[in-house]
Amino acid sequence: MALIIRKYGGTSVASLDHIRRVAWSAASAKEKNNQVVIVVSAMGDETNRLMQLLAEITPNTTGREIDALLATGEQTCAALLAMTLESLGQKAKSFTGSQLPLLTDNIFSKARILDLPTKKLRKTLEAGFIPVIAGFQGVTEDGSITTLGRGGSDTTAVALAAALQADYCEIYTDVDGVYTADPNICPRARHVKKIAYPEMLEMAGLGAKVLHVRAVELAQKYQVSLVVKPFFNGNKQTWIISEEDVMENYIIKGVTLEKNVSKISLIRIPDRPGIAYQILSPLADAAINVDMIIQNASIDGFTDLTFTISKTDLHKATELINEVAQKINALEVQAANNIVKISAVGIGIKNNPGVAARMFESLSAESINIEMISTSEYRISCVIEEKYGELAVRAVHHAFGLDNEKELSE
Repeated sequence: MALIIRKYGGTSVASLDHIRRVAWSAASAKEKNNQVVIVVSAMGDETNRLMQLLAEITPNTTGREIDALLATGEQTCAALLAMTLESLGQKAKSFTGSQLPLLTDNIFSKARILDLPTKKLRKTLEAGFIPVIAGFQGVTEDGSITTLGRGGSDTTAVALAAALQADYCEIYTDVDGVYTADPNICPRARHVKKIAYPEMLEMAGLGAKVLHVRAVELAQKYQVSLVVKPFFNGNKQTWIISEEDVMENYIIKGVTLEKNVSKISLIRIPDRPGIAYQILSPLADAAINVDMIIQNASIDGFTDLTFTISKTDLHKATELINEVAQKINALEVQAANNIVKISAVGIGIKNNPGVAARMFESLSAESINIEMISTSEYRISCVIEEKYGELAVRAVHHAFGLDNEKELSE
């Protein structure tokens, strides 16, 4: 008997007919003597509908009330699926994040999981029920509803798999796994059958929308067997596995394009110890993540500092940085939205010299200027002008030999 966690995305539960199909699939797995835990997203575009209602009321609603609103989408879907399972003769019980409870910090809209007790779920499974969990949401110690960020149902599913020590976690979505690039941008992108946790972590954090980045973090930390597969069509799937189990046949496994990128520059700031902390600490206090950072060489005791953040944080970040700029007597604050980040990702980077040069050469051949660069063991990222983003993806994808039609088997 296997313990299986199944997460169904919004397109998989977009209508009552879709929910019935999910129920039949779950019932079939249960009848094969498996224990099954279901995690659901909101139905179809329900979250977008709720966000539109919010926008029509006020732009100044607090994060707490936004999370209370958005969590209702998953709660509705979980209850409907549980009732559908019961209509098929299965015992089922729905749970909200509060009912589990899935305990989080109090950073609304970006909450992080602190604890996930399993006693209630284990009793439910032992009694022969199929638990249906409302994904994407949790609860603080004082009882406030929180959400884990868009795509957070993936994180709920992996957290449950880790806490329950499930045999594996299946993520059902509207795509048939991971590709070497977005097929809508790069028509010659290839399907990837297996990808290492670090590669998937980098790709998820760099614009690939297949998995929520924190879901991959948890899967890697707790070695959760994770597979992404389509619910409706096709038999392809991608397994996310340990680095040791992946053959290093390809230096680069994928090329990503991240459009949710903005840039802030502080011009002519004092070059003294602690200045970077003074600038960036207010952003950390506001839970604004800073990605790439560049500081120019000092001239006459002054320097420039540039960093990237998500576009969704630009307004708040600019307000905070303008306050800091006044305190440190910076000459000017500049903000830019017309940029994107292109990245090449692969476990082969750390052992193959010349990878960065090949990427830079491919961009140069298309007359694409690089504004910022950052690297890690598993990726090379460049900030470029937005208008060149898709061209850059195709150029880098071709440069690393990812264009041929054969599927990446390892």
